Amino acid sequence: MAGTLNKVMLIGNLGKDPEIKTFEGGNSLARFPMATTETYTNRQTNERVSQTEWHSVVLRRGLAEVAEKYLKKGDKIYVEGKIKTRSWEDDRGEKRYSTEIQVDTMTMLSTRRDDTSNSTPAEKPNPGLEKEEGDDLPF
Repeated sequence: MAGTLNKVMLIGNLGKDPEIKTFEGGNSLARFPMATTETYTNRQTNERVSQTEWHSVVLRRGLAEVAEKYLKKGDKIYVEGKIKTRSWEDDRGEKRYSTEIQVDTMTMLSTRRDDTSNSTPAEKPNPGLEKEEGDDLPF
């Protein structure tokens, strides 16, 4: 193969609400931690084992605005992007590194939140977006 590829695809949950930065000129940036969890059965002990990996996610421009409006801690999302490592010098002059997922595409997988705590299913906004039992596929 004659080329290279830097592509990441993740389905996971937000570890906290997105932090938004707005720059001069109106551009914005959103950052948040995202957890992906792998679950398997240990063959020796027959116990279920879960391993969670945390990713630092960065969204720019329009995606950052969507994240600011609609995403909250715990929401499930699908993202596509690339891995990017940044470096800088801290206050003590030491070189620091950060590896991030820079997102190009995002799909929200959680259902919409119901802002009224005592509504019945018929009163829910957009009941057609409710998740069917046993259906955890992203499409």
